[in-house]
Amino acid sequence: MSDTTTVSAAVAAELEQHASHVFALMGNGNAWFLDAVVRRGAMRVTAVRHEAATVAAADACFRAGGGLAIATTTYGPGYTNALTPLAEAAQARVPLVLVVGDQPTTGPRPWDVDQAAIAAAVGVETIVVGTGDARAAARRAAQTALVERRPVVLALPYDLAHRPAEEETGGVATAERAPVPPFIAIDAEQLAGVAALLDAAERPLLLAGRGAHLAGAAEPLRALAARLGARTASSALGSGIFAADHRHLGISGGFASERAAAAIEQADAVLVVGAGLNQFQTRFGDAFAPAARIVQVDVLDAATNPRVDELVRGDARLVADALLALLGDGDGHARGDEGWAAAGLGDVTGIHFEREAGEPAAPDGRLDPRSLFHALERILPDDRVVVSDGGHFIGWAPTHLTIADPERLLMVGTAFQTIGLGFPSAVGAAAARPDDTLVLVSGDGGALMALADLDSVARTVRRGVVVIVNDAAYGAEIHQYAVRGVAEQPMLIDQVDFAALGRAVGAEGAVIETLADLAQLEAWLASGAEGVFVADCRVSQQVVAPYMLEIVEAATRASAR
Repeated sequence: MSDTTTVSAAVAAELEQHASHVFALMGNGNAWFLDAVVRRGAMRVTAVRHEAATVAAADACFRAGGGLAIATTTYGPGYTNALTPLAEAAQARVPLVLVVGDQPTTGPRPWDVDQAAIAAAVGVETIVVGTGDARAAARRAAQTALVERRPVVLALPYDLAHRPAEEETGGVATAERAPVPPFIAIDAEQLAGVAALLDAAERPLLLAGRGAHLAGAAEPLRALAARLGARTASSALGSGIFAADHRHLGISGGFASERAAAAIEQADAVLVVGAGLNQFQTRFGDAFAPAARIVQVDVLDAATNPRVDELVRGDARLVADALLALLGDGDGHARGDEGWAAAGLGDVTGIHFEREAGEPAAPDGRLDPRSLFHALERILPDDRVVVSDGGHFIGWAPTHLTIADPERLLMVGTAFQTIGLGFPSAVGAAAARPDDTLVLVSGDGGALMALADLDSVARTVRRGVVVIVNDAAYGAEIHQYAVRGVAEQPMLIDQVDFAALGRAVGAEGAVIETLADLAQLEAWLASGAEGVFVADCRVSQQVVAPYMLEIVEAATRASAR
């Protein structure tokens, strides 16, 4: 039978109209689908070593600008292994399609589980493929993911995968109607009021997140800031949306420098565009002055933080354009610039990088992570795409490394508060941006959780640097719980040589115990070599990040209430 007529081939034929990458681990449930993808040749297949990596890589591929990506695993344990990154993608509103094998249409086998119910539990819809609607089902999955910005599971029953696909006559209707982008009417009267509020503000602030970038709102927001004389800030994931000029304060919240945080507290009107205003972006409620008026622009039907005074529902780009039109060519910029100048914040160029330089070594003789990342800012090439895993170290990269635009900083696992997705996310980011230098920052705990896909990084990344912030501990837990008397032993990790592990899978590597040891990384970068370099940086547990201290303080306040 020609495989162009099978259900799997029909699914592949449709998905290749929407995506160019497939991240895969083959098993019984998806073997025929992957066979069809490879034989058709329209989508690039990247094999990874753990099922979780399929979804994490597809997620990162989208975040790095690669568009919709496809993940695929087998049924049962292959599928359940992928649940943590699937939950992360759902909470982060990342569009991707996970093609999974599923139980036969004749009913579950002893090893089958209710995969649709499991997906629903983490907020993900499942679309089941049939012989008569294979292309339509795949089309609906891709369109739902893209239009509604969420992951979708496309389930391929085991007994249908290699059956003939029936001719489809009803188009998308055979798999229910295709999703329609939501239309949100912008309230002209409300916008006029917001424009008047911003125009009258003495110290206006524009805060943009990744949502503003995805909406294409960067240009009008920059123009709006200039028109108002506003100072600008971003969420961590919005880094690079504003130029690092005389108006820019850097990242809002716990990642802000001390002087930038103090400046943000001076704002009397804040326009938040495409940012979630989570507890970290708001410093647990302390980022803005109590009297500041907070206006949030988002497509969601409710504000994301009780601190918001007014929600403007609408597309970020359309709202920014409308506000610019309403404000016209007036002299509001003079008022804003004069107000900020009066507060001693006329020119804030470089304020975001006013960070503690750290010492060459911490008191215990290990690296001070502050001085380490200051050195990495100098050493790493400008074409960097930074992927940061989760852990105590999570803020060192976004606060110390220059980020050119929001697609060059991926902070994976932050929505679901997970760690261990760094290696596979590096694979996806590198697939989206193969011509750039991939920089992965991970901790020893998260790296060990994802160790199987160190091999994937070494095999697939054209040119990359893996920075392991190795403190021989689960650092976030040490700093949150050991200080409160919780037993420390489960939080410690035996010292691991990640440079040796990197060399075992074909990467270059070096243990970095002093700043002088970074000369090995510098020499490798200067050589122009392709491949991956693993820098196993032995950092101290004694240097606590300021954002971690804020988390501990917030937890202490909460427990005292």
